[in-house]
Amino acid sequence: MDTDMGSANRESRLKFYKTTLCLAYQSLGVVYGDLSISPIYVYQTTFSGRMGLYENNHKIFGVLSLVIWTLTTIALFKYVVFVLGADDNGEGGTFALYSLLCRHSKMGLLNASYAAQENTSPVPLEETRTSLLLKEFFQKHRSSRIVLLLVVLLGTSMVIGDGILTPTMSVLCAVFGIKAKFKELHENYAIIIACVILVGLFALQHFGTHKVGFLFAPILIAWLLCISGETGKDGWSSLGAIVLCIAGAEAMFADLGHFSKLSVRIAFTGVVYPSLILAYMGEAAYLSKNQKDLEHTFHHAIPELMFWPVFIIATLATAVGSQAIISATFSIISQCRALKCFPRVKIVHTSSRVHGQIYIPEVNWILMGFCIAVAIGFRDIAMIGHAYGLAVITVMFVTTCLMFLIISTVWKKNIIAAAMFILVFGSVETLYFSACLVKVQKGGWLPIIFPLLFMSLMFIWQYGTSKKHEYELENKVCLENLFSLGPSLGMSRVPGIGLIYTNLESGVPPMFAHFVTNFPAFHRILIFVTLQSLMVPKVPPGERFVVSRIGPSEFYLYRCVVRYGFRDLRDSYDFETQLIEKVAAFLQGEELAVGNGDGGGVRSGKRRKARFQCVELNEEVRELMEARESGVAYMIGNPYVTANELSSPVKKFAIDVVYGFLRRNCRRPAIALGIPHTSLVEVGMIYHV
Repeated sequence: MDTDMGSANRESRLKFYKTTLCLAYQSLGVVYGDLSISPIYVYQTTFSGRMGLYENNHKIFGVLSLVIWTLTTIALFKYVVFVLGADDNGEGGTFALYSLLCRHSKMGLLNASYAAQENTSPVPLEETRTSLLLKEFFQKHRSSRIVLLLVVLLGTSMVIGDGILTPTMSVLCAVFGIKAKFKELHENYAIIIACVILVGLFALQHFGTHKVGFLFAPILIAWLLCISGETGKDGWSSLGAIVLCIAGAEAMFADLGHFSKLSVRIAFTGVVYPSLILAYMGEAAYLSKNQKDLEHTFHHAIPELMFWPVFIIATLATAVGSQAIISATFSIISQCRALKCFPRVKIVHTSSRVHGQIYIPEVNWILMGFCIAVAIGFRDIAMIGHAYGLAVITVMFVTTCLMFLIISTVWKKNIIAAAMFILVFGSVETLYFSACLVKVQKGGWLPIIFPLLFMSLMFIWQYGTSKKHEYELENKVCLENLFSLGPSLGMSRVPGIGLIYTNLESGVPPMFAHFVTNFPAFHRILIFVTLQSLMVPKVPPGERFVVSRIGPSEFYLYRCVVRYGFRDLRDSYDFETQLIEKVAAFLQGEELAVGNGDGGGVRSGKRRKARFQCVELNEEVRELMEARESGVAYMIGNPYVTANELSSPVKKFAIDVVYGFLRRNCRRPAIALGIPHTSLVEVGMIYHV
């Protein structure tokens, strides 16, 4: 017996080690590409301005020192040691930090009511005075919660902006290296080659992170082997370029849902970090002997016989580097969409084993279009580098600010620990941020325009969606009032099941009341379905469906709240079957359970279903099954949301123009929910918000 258990434990450990090493290998092709290709452009961008006047060994080795300390401080200590530990049940990124804050301290505006019920910590931590004061402040001042959401949206928008700048910067730097060999080559040819590579990169995304990671990992390993084998005011200003050495560090956290903490840490500390240190040291050594080769520093440092192999690997590696931020962009947009902060888009899950590996077609092609536009429009690597540096450091500073709240309110550490974190890392990032701001007029305006655009769209979408929900709450109809109109309207019931999709957890949605008033007939059995997005990554399957009865049993009216986390897969293929089975299990369990005859909500999990199969079906369950044989119809609202006449011009523009445009051009709710077209009933109605 003990021998069998020991053998099983060994097999389990071997499987764990194998899976972790496999994920670490894949992470090299997805997470670390951006970090690993930074030696191509860091020195070139640093010495592109007035720092080019200080081409001496002291300045070169000073830049090297700053690069090493920045990599060590930010990438190694901040992200690998601390930030990766702030995952939300295995998920990373800006919204994962926000989710933790919402769930533990009611700091959020998004589903904060449920957030308070979920606490994943097995041992409750003792509240500190700082934690209590911060929670009280955010709960008392709604404006502080709005500011926090805006900061989160800013960080999210900056990551999306990185998804445009990273591929452009990386590919252009690699391709422009060919001019080190052919100085007379016109830059238009290099731009064309870069655009072709960008199109190919984005065309590969539909294969998914799993396949792309395996494809790109050998390229990046070859690249790491290649690179590891080889000032006053002006100095302060150059920090805006040195920060590019940690471009991609945020992707370690944002892409965490694709891998695991241990695999990401193993890959960075064992392969990426030592290779980067050797690469920067080798490049600095070359520059100290060849100070006139700053224009194409990296490519001039390549030995003559190795130029073309390394050039090809470098070009391929830049495509790999872009994969990290593209995957992070997909992950963050998926989280935003689940929490109703982003318009409905198609999300394709590319791996049946790792849920976080996704592909979003619309976002993919929009990013590609922006990348090509920036490459053709800017052409200047230094200008794109200035823009890139500001985007990188802004995301990192937002993460540092959120980590301060995490340490003090979620981890419940002493205020000194939280203050030390923001003092050590925040001071370094503030220094870099100030240097990047000086470059705004030299291309740094680009990461301000893109994030402001994305943040505005996300905030307006969230604002419009919340106003729509408020209208439904204010205009919901009491069931008794609706049925009291039955005799006067000549209301009748027809065979079948009607699934009424609504955002309300109580009462009758105005859409259904509008339908019944104009067409006084509905199905024999009605189930009001509410899809609820929660501030947790995943909801356990046994807690997903919450079924309750509405009114007396002869009404045959039920409500089912279907709960999803922001990383849950919404499988529409089997949804109808699961829903009806859960309602049947609820009805059968209601009859069997003692003390559950009050019609309250019951979580119908697998255990309830097993009991249901062992007993005779009751009358309501038979009615449910017969109604299903008659057919299932789906009713969903298709409201036209418009600002009321007394609204301000700003609100009218936000609701009528921007929100209306987004609603008309995003995926229709029925398609997003996977509702069969032949069984769909859409009810139009005007909402004056």
